[in-house]
Amino acid sequence: MKHVTSPPVAAESGAHADLITPSVRDLFFGFLGLGFTSFGGALPLARRTIVEQRRWLSAGEFTDLLGLCQFLPGGNVINLSVALGMRFQGWRGALAGILGLIAGPSLVVIGLGVLYERTQNDPHVQHLFVGLAAAAAGLLVSMAVKIVLPLRRDPAALVVAALGFVAIAVLRTPLLTTMLVLTPIGIALAAHAARKEGAAR
Repeated sequence: MKHVTSPPVAAESGAHADLITPSVRDLFFGFLGLGFTSFGGALPLARRTIVEQRRWLSAGEFTDLLGLCQFLPGGNVINLSVALGMRFQGWRGALAGILGLIAGPSLVVIGLGVLYERTQNDPHVQHLFVGLAAAAAGLLVSMAVKIVLPLRRDPAALVVAALGFVAIAVLRTPLLTTMLVLTPIGIALAAHAARKEGAAR
């Protein structure tokens, strides 16, 4: 039998070929595990879980979906669980994602809240929270770097990201105002790039 060699494909296409479509059960237990392990914030670990470990989305798809979730009201990771569940399994997936995400942490927070009320003046407990805050900051920086990496081949996207950073981190512009200004700019730049690519073909 003659072996036919397939034509080479782009790296992003190869990444898409390796992606896995989660079931409702996968979504529930995936976000349940994320909720139980995401101390200091779920967003940094959400990318690792969804992109690197479970391979539900490519790095680019995660960045795009996260951008949409940040534009919507509510918590980013909660929005992400609903959007991801809806994408793969409809309303059942959305329900499974959000229930899995909030079930474990809700029980843990209630228990820790009762414990903290009785020990909040203990110096050891105060030092513990300082250490947790530092670890959470490190996780956020790591996630930010990983989110920017897929954009490195798109100068326009990097410019928009840099403008967002300056507006929020340096100028202290409210997030809603920043998103309302930068989102149309990002859409216009993406449409221009798509037209340019289409004309080149």
